[in-house]
Amino acid sequence: MFGCLVAGRLVQTAAQQVAEDKFVFDLPDYENINHVVVFMLGTVPFPEGMGGSVYFSYPDSNGVPVWQLLGFVTNGKPSAIFKISGLKSGEGSQHPFGAMNIVRTPSVAQIGISVELLDSLAQQTPVGSAAVSSVDSFTQFTQKMLDNFYNFASSFALSQAQMTPNPSEMFIPANVVLKWYENFQRRLAQNPLFWKT
Repeated sequence: MFGCLVAGRLVQTAAQQVAEDKFVFDLPDYENINHVVVFMLGTVPFPEGMGGSVYFSYPDSNGVPVWQLLGFVTNGKPSAIFKISGLKSGEGSQHPFGAMNIVRTPSVAQIGISVELLDSLAQQTPVGSAAVSSVDSFTQFTQKMLDNFYNFASSFALSQAQMTPNPSEMFIPANVVLKWYENFQRRLAQNPLFWKT
């Protein structure tokens, strides 16, 4: 039903079923893993109205498992990439794997998938640092810069009646700045590196 992928390693498709609605994958040498991909195999969909919450578990300094919610997969979103390298020790969250008697090895982390109602998934809050940003920092910077420039330039907008003629100054119509702003945003959305060509 599920698969798990770590860069440089073989794909795992044989999850250990620890309950009727719970599955785990072992992640040996987890200290050297930056990202993990969890995906549905496409052979068995979730039942109608169900999805899977994805958890990451690693042993704390005493060997006790710490579980953190990473996110979810559903029939409509059958795969997800999670950043696990920045997760902090000791910051566990509420999880459905507590009562399970799961065999563990101290240097092995686990990915847990719990099949739950979609309504329950919508109310859960994943660990913020686990999400992989879909927008890189350059694109974010460019968007903020565009917004700032447009807001700054617009703050000086005058109607033609308010203008005092001054032969030493040039004026740019606000609609020209707005058109440039909209075109730049569109091009940035289509290809964040368009400016290199």
